Amino acid sequence: MDVMPQQDPESGRPPEPSPQDPYVMPAEGATAVPPPSPTLRTTLRRAAFGAVAAGVLLAGALVAVEDREGDGPKEPGPVERAEAATTAGSPASLSDLTALIGDRQKWVESHPKDAPSLATLGTAYVEWARRSADTAYYARAEETLKRSLEARAGERGNGEAWVGLAALANARHDFLAAKRWGETVKRQQPKAWSVYPVLIDAYTGLGDLKAATAATEKFGELRKGVPALARTAELYRGQGWREDALATAREAADRATQPAEKAEALHRLGELAWERGEPEEAVAQFDAALRTDAGHHASLAGRARALVALERTDEALAAYQSALEKLPRPEYALELGELYESLGLDGDARTQYAALREMVAAAKRAGVDESLLLARFEADHGDPDEAVGLLRGQWRKQHRSAAVADALGWALHRAGKSEEGLEYAEQAVGTGVRNASYAYHLGMIQRELEDHGPARRNLEQAVRTNPAFSPLAAPLARQALEALGEPPPGGPGDMQPPPPPPAPEPKPEPKRETERETEREAERETERKTKPEAPAAPSKSPAPAPAASKDAEAGSAVPAEGGASKSP
Repeated sequence: MDVMPQQDPESGRPPEPSPQDPYVMPAEGATAVPPPSPTLRTTLRRAAFGAVAAGVLLAGALVAVEDREGDGPKEPGPVERAEAATTAGSPASLSDLTALIGDRQKWVESHPKDAPSLATLGTAYVEWARRSADTAYYARAEETLKRSLEARAGERGNGEAWVGLAALANARHDFLAAKRWGETVKRQQPKAWSVYPVLIDAYTGLGDLKAATAATEKFGELRKGVPALARTAELYRGQGWREDALATAREAADRATQPAEKAEALHRLGELAWERGEPEEAVAQFDAALRTDAGHHASLAGRARALVALERTDEALAAYQSALEKLPRPEYALELGELYESLGLDGDARTQYAALREMVAAAKRAGVDESLLLARFEADHGDPDEAVGLLRGQWRKQHRSAAVADALGWALHRAGKSEEGLEYAEQAVGTGVRNASYAYHLGMIQRELEDHGPARRNLEQAVRTNPAFSPLAAPLARQALEALGEPPPGGPGDMQPPPPPPAPEPKPEPKRETERETEREAERETERKTKPEAPAAPSKSPAPAPAASKDAEAGSAVPAEGGASKSP
């Protein structure tokens, strides 16, 4: 194969692709750094560089110009930096990614059957679309990756095209398809580290924590360093292991060397600080990320979120507006709309909600499923029944992450089905993730069902985890707690266990017949002994007796019952 042409390291701009090339990036991107046309100065500089290089080769000289003697090796250009980042499994800066795309576009124009270059270009399109929120590039990525597989099938060693399709499916929130593509590569190339990040994302989207953990561990074995630390921190974060997540994320930030990689690590520290309810720390980390890489626009939105918690509202509004201008993601429109609503600016809120609907519709045309986000919006600001329908569809597609379970539980509650919603809300909180919104939703559902003790505990957990987790919901959580009041004073009066109940008296065992007969005989004998004896008959020669009264004599002559008694 021919040596891949590289961008002139001195120019800093991608080569101008042919207008007929169907894979040319449009002149105006949604955000970031669109590749501008080279200036006349750049063209002359390239020509001069080529002339000098030719002279060096012809003369066989080791040094072309006297004043460059002693210089070290050239710094890598943007294409080389992007390739190095991709090889390491780290993100490239948007400007370097732009340069890589331009370089591959020009190459495949003259080498249309170069499967590896087409796979690289298609995967770069996916990354561009994801990080610029320009969903139109997903269709371009899909077409390019299919061209790569036509040039060389995946079974013949083109696994990177399959990995690119898995990344595309994840970006479109089709986690089952991403899992199928990724597991196909893993079966054929179990030691190909590049497949594990897409598998981690797919398993996480499906709510398969066990598989996501195994994939993260395998990725750490095959690709050590900052990429593995970043993935491990995210795994700990999803399981609610805050201290482990923070320690691992800090190590990743300390070890990161390239600006884009460093900015991503600092952004992660900002997100963790925000979730802990530490907005000052969050702002500091997001600011550091933006200083490191001005193109890390997600940190603008993170900064805005933290500024709201600090009641620096004007700055927060400006940061949100800047984030939406540079990275128009629908979730940022939802957050800004809710901020406007919390400030009583209902007209501005409606404008943002309308923009959200337009973004979701555009994403759907590009094959991106934003049902989860749209359902979250409908549950609180639109039609809760519509939200339930959207989320049931996600559940049927096996999208059963904590985020989907939480949203479905809340939508069912808002639609008047709190008992059914309770099961899903408990499942979301049961994953262990420390999310104040999840605890709030579960507490409000339990309050509706008059389960006041658990409701109080979960609402307290929400405001303790992050007192400003939402400009609309956080005040409602505090109001609900006030309405529930404090638990009854006191508690158990006696902390000792209560005495056991008295044992019942044993029932007499049935007696055998011989025992009963013995008892009856004893009773008869007792009666005979206690019964007075009848007077004995007088003897024929009685001794002389004292004289008796007439009454006694008369009494002795009374006849006994049943017969006569004769006097002696």
